[in-house]
Amino acid sequence: MDFQIRVVESSPLTGEDDYRKAVEKFLKLIGYMNENDDSHSLSYRLFELFLLYPDKYWEIDELISRLNATKSAIYRHLNKLKAMDLLEEGKSGEGQNVRKTYRMRYGNFAKAWSFVEAHVRVAMENYGESVSHIQKLIERRFLNE
Repeated sequence: MDFQIRVVESSPLTGEDDYRKAVEKFLKLIGYMNENDDSHSLSYRLFELFLLYPDKYWEIDELISRLNATKSAIYRHLNKLKAMDLLEEGKSGEGQNVRKTYRMRYGNFAKAWSFVEAHVRVAMENYGESVSHIQKLIERRFLNE
């Protein structure tokens, strides 16, 4: 899955005292949650588990049970978070009973967010190189006319 994040001009959420409201606004700003979702949506509740229990490695079956959701719905939202590099994978069990687990990268949201910022920097640098290349192509086109 490709890394995707929405970047919009916004004031910091430092004036919000309710973490749920701040998280909901933030997740909508970055495009993880839809505008019509709220703190009762699966996307929010899944993220909140990782946020409140950042050191816990969650198995899919635990998430399905805890969130009362289908496996496909859980994976749809997990994949968005994994694509942003906010989550890290682990394993539990042995032999035939090995299962994937997921937790907040580094067990810390702020540290995990540094991976998102790194992805954004690389993407912006690549865009800048593309713009420079396009500009050179345009200039060369006019020289050849």
